[in-house]
Amino acid sequence: MPANLTPQYFDAEKKFRAARGPFEKIAALEEMLSVMPKHKGTDHLRAELRTRIAKLNQQAAKKSGGQRASMMIEKEGAAQVVIVGLPNSGKSQLLTSLTNASPAVGDYPFTTQSATPGMMEYEDIKIQLIDTPPLAPQAIQWWLPPILRQADALLLVVSLAEDPVSQVASLREQLVGMRITIGDREEPSVEPDVLTWPKKALLVGTKADLDSGGRNRQTLESEYRAELPVVPVSVTDNGSLDELKSRLYRLLDIIRVYTKAPGTKPDLTDPVVLPVGATLADAATAVHKDFAAKLRYARIWGSGKHDGVSARRDHVLKDGDIIELHL
Repeated sequence: MPANLTPQYFDAEKKFRAARGPFEKIAALEEMLSVMPKHKGTDHLRAELRTRIAKLNQQAAKKSGGQRASMMIEKEGAAQVVIVGLPNSGKSQLLTSLTNASPAVGDYPFTTQSATPGMMEYEDIKIQLIDTPPLAPQAIQWWLPPILRQADALLLVVSLAEDPVSQVASLREQLVGMRITIGDREEPSVEPDVLTWPKKALLVGTKADLDSGGRNRQTLESEYRAELPVVPVSVTDNGSLDELKSRLYRLLDIIRVYTKAPGTKPDLTDPVVLPVGATLADAATAVHKDFAAKLRYARIWGSGKHDGVSARRDHVLKDGDIIELHL
């Protein structure tokens, strides 16, 4: 089966050939992986690239006394969301409040020096959150852009204790420098023929309890709510954190589908997570790769007109549906 590699892949391959050291080579290889089409024709090439990354990591570790060169974090849970912000924006404290992770937290700049993952529970699923070093032009790590490009969404964190609009402007400028775009505004510094990664994002205003009268929140919403969802939070207010979880789930455009075997009750503890618009055939494939081909019919409870009726393979599922697959 042909690989059908894209122009973006060949651009990344050129970067690899021009790279001078293991760190640059690893970054280029990881970019090649991120833009490579995912199908059977690329399985061998994907495995080969992962092997080359592993070897380069070993070489770099020997030279650096054991330090790992690649910082890419495997996706876990229903989705992977990366937290970005300026120094002292409250990123790490937000991760601590939402997950079981324990990143370094301090009231001084650049406390976070590496990528720190944690799992956020939302009802019956988990979403992976990753804290990253603060964005500053002079301190952006070589491995950060690939992590942002791989993510399903971003949390743009600004402090409501200071001018939030200028913080957002700085964040967007630095993201554009990494060829990452958010929102609906035109990014003038992105050249038309240059590959960019558009990302879903939530604009999170932390330290809402320090925003006297809510003025900074109002300014932020007035400036950006037409193009980006704005969520004010305080780590001391569980209600605001719950609202953030709910808004993030909706942003990801995913649904939860539950399965049941004939004659049994549905398993409501381990849903199949699918993109919005997924069909019964997609769900069958997610349960097992061979199920879609062998599927004779299915019964559905939830979005069907009548619970338990048969549904076609192309039936579009909704969040909370229960399906019974018959092979």
